[in-house]
Amino acid sequence: MTKKRPNILFIMADDHASKAISCYGSGINSTPNLDRIANEGVRLNHCYVTNSICTPSRAAILTGTYNHVNNVTTLETPIDNRGPNVAKHLRTGGYQTALVGKWHLGEGKAHEPTGFDFWSVLPGQGEYFDPYMIEMGKEIEALGYATDVITDKSLEWLNRCDRDKPFFLMCHHKAPHREWEPHPNNRHLYQDDIALPDTFDDDYKNRAKAAAEARMRIKEDMKYVDLGLVQPEGGAEVGERTKPGATDRCIPNPEDVTNLRLIDRDTGEAFTFQTQDELSYFKYQRYLKRYLRTIHSIDESVGRLLNWLDETEQADNTIVIYTSDQGFFLGEHGWFDKRFMYEESFQMPFLMRYPESIPAGTVCDDMLCNVDFAPTFLDYAELPIPNYMQGLSARKVLEGNPPSNWPQIAYHRYWMHRDPDHNAYSHYGIRDQRYKLIYWYNDGFDLPGTNMGGQDKEWELFDCEKDPLELFNVADDPAYVEIRATMLSKLTAKMAEIGDEPAH
Repeated sequence: MTKKRPNILFIMADDHASKAISCYGSGINSTPNLDRIANEGVRLNHCYVTNSICTPSRAAILTGTYNHVNNVTTLETPIDNRGPNVAKHLRTGGYQTALVGKWHLGEGKAHEPTGFDFWSVLPGQGEYFDPYMIEMGKEIEALGYATDVITDKSLEWLNRCDRDKPFFLMCHHKAPHREWEPHPNNRHLYQDDIALPDTFDDDYKNRAKAAAEARMRIKEDMKYVDLGLVQPEGGAEVGERTKPGATDRCIPNPEDVTNLRLIDRDTGEAFTFQTQDELSYFKYQRYLKRYLRTIHSIDESVGRLLNWLDETEQADNTIVIYTSDQGFFLGEHGWFDKRFMYEESFQMPFLMRYPESIPAGTVCDDMLCNVDFAPTFLDYAELPIPNYMQGLSARKVLEGNPPSNWPQIAYHRYWMHRDPDHNAYSHYGIRDQRYKLIYWYNDGFDLPGTNMGGQDKEWELFDCEKDPLELFNVADDPAYVEIRATMLSKLTAKMAEIGDEPAH
């Protein structure tokens, strides 16, 4: 009897930093079910996103192509669902396929999921409580907490599957995307304060202008709702608008904080402050604890899925992958959010278990990119990898036998120049095992009333071994002249290989 090809259970969260998975060693939270995947399989330390923003990352994962090829470069550029994707290949190749949860690649006939036998997705970002979903083209309201709803629907579909055929399930969680809303059962977790990151008070010296200009600071750019606080009635006196036309406002950061009074949206507890540092510390603690509490439900969900595999005796023949659509800043450099090629945003968590091929407790330091996911799925499914895919199968890498010519480099390009929400500059660059080169070409659409496009072009070069916190740009350091030339040569070669055009 021919052995059944492996099932593939692909679980992806939204904005889940590696640092917030306990097997990565930061010690800020506990994720026993996620750790189980790593303990029984492999943990990757150098998995990278090709564009650190939700929509483009998802397109790269689904198609195995870079964003200038799949044309999904920003949050506002939906996918053309007539194109090929990994689910279509797997379904044609005999797999049962489903997608449940966050889609974020557009709505309507031209952009809804294709290649899936079943799909039930959140429109846009979706809601945490009683989310509306688009299920096989029809809108429904799913009562409950989003993480539970997505898990329930995933399990319902799995229970309907034909056990004689392999399945491919993409279980895509909304959590822990902003604004962070924990499950009510988890609101009590993480009461002890968490140490500030070493770079929390970063002054952005010795870096490109983009670092100082970004509006992602915990001290100044977080909304009342982000921290579970009541937004007072009023105008500019209660905080700046988050962007032109918005009704939600940022929590102020005045020099004199003694008149500021913040109120917990759930309990009504009031908070007052004596110094700016006290207020900044409060914002950080509120942010990180709400974020970690939201993640706790993800870990519980993963436990339910792993238990189902055990109970149905399918664990040994199922590839389980846990990842996020990109990294996330958890106070490093004073930031929240993502977008940048700096490490906390650029690096994706990646855990994988497949008992047949991957030894338990493996730690992999080879480099992967999210364009490599699709061809890897197809390789394990014993299906041809189409020539349009630009990624490579990482099967040998994951199994501990990387080819001698495996490309230990990762390419990133962010296109949304100075978006109204975060003011992040456009850039592209490359990272190898030691160095990172970034070109801030700062071109694209601008904020209303500004004229910054094409100005302030800058290079950054970081020695990630000597400067893991990325505090010192050595692009113009004479000691790094040869390194810069080598990295520029690698960048040029990579762009030529994938067909991306440099900016001028």
